[in-house]
Amino acid sequence: MPEPLLSLRGLSKHFETPRGTVRAVEDVSLDIARGSITGLVGESGSGKTTLGRTVLRLIEPTAGTILFDGTELTGLGQHEMLAMRRRMQIIFQDPVSSLNPRLKVGTIIAEGLRAHRMGARAERRDRVAALLEEVGLQAEAMDRYPHEFSGGQRQRIGIARALAVEPEFIVADESVSALDVSIQAQILNLLLDLREKRNLTMLFIAHDLSVVEYLCDRIAVMYLGRIVETGPARPLSREPVHPYTRALLSAVPQPDPKVERDRQILQGTVPSPLDPPSGCVFRTRCPRALPACAEAVPPPSIPGPDRIVHCINP
Repeated sequence: MPEPLLSLRGLSKHFETPRGTVRAVEDVSLDIARGSITGLVGESGSGKTTLGRTVLRLIEPTAGTILFDGTELTGLGQHEMLAMRRRMQIIFQDPVSSLNPRLKVGTIIAEGLRAHRMGARAERRDRVAALLEEVGLQAEAMDRYPHEFSGGQRQRIGIARALAVEPEFIVADESVSALDVSIQAQILNLLLDLREKRNLTMLFIAHDLSVVEYLCDRIAVMYLGRIVETGPARPLSREPVHPYTRALLSAVPQPDPKVERDRQILQGTVPSPLDPPSGCVFRTRCPRALPACAEAVPPPSIPGPDRIVHCINP
């Protein structure tokens, strides 16, 4: 695997509530290679968005380390972290609520430029115009308000905002899930083009494995706050090892109605992160669970080249 731009080791995020401690992210270790796109998949509530925001320190981690290009982020103060934020940006899931309806598009995109004091006012306007054209919109869009655009166009505006400060790393949080399928394809191709043009590194959070396989170089599968399997996108999608990954892939719609799929329907419901199961967090729904699965968190095993799975009975 190429040199990682981002390395997570033992990263956890817990939230204290009146009912107890919510273990939203638990002991996550993950490397993202420079210039690559890593997909993070799992059911709703698995902790994907919390992990993405914790990586950027939009949410402060409870434990663990975040190493970005050799710099440990968890030890940085507010001023030092501000400088790092120019190198790390996010594309939000909802292209409506993430854009201020009272501001014109040009002002929204230029916010990061002003915060980091990049260029004079006239230079910033030229920069915004160039960004809009880069993401497939016309420069005149800067003088309009977000409600004047379609959902796909608003997501392009969100991408332009993320690109404004020339970041090296972007967290794309469910950035196509709210869009029609045809518009999804356009946005995915735009992200691929931007990756090639700018050598961007991305963490792409999604629940659609077919989308992730198309876009990403690697996939990490998350369940109840823990990573259960990682590997190159195509091998993991073609030959999943962890029972949870197999169940997720069996649920992906098949475009050919004549092709039968071995659908694996999981029994029960996802346990609460307030009281996760002991040992393997997936054992309460796993068709291959053993008594030993309750005793300890499964250690990582290597089922194939560049593959890691956390399961004692795959």
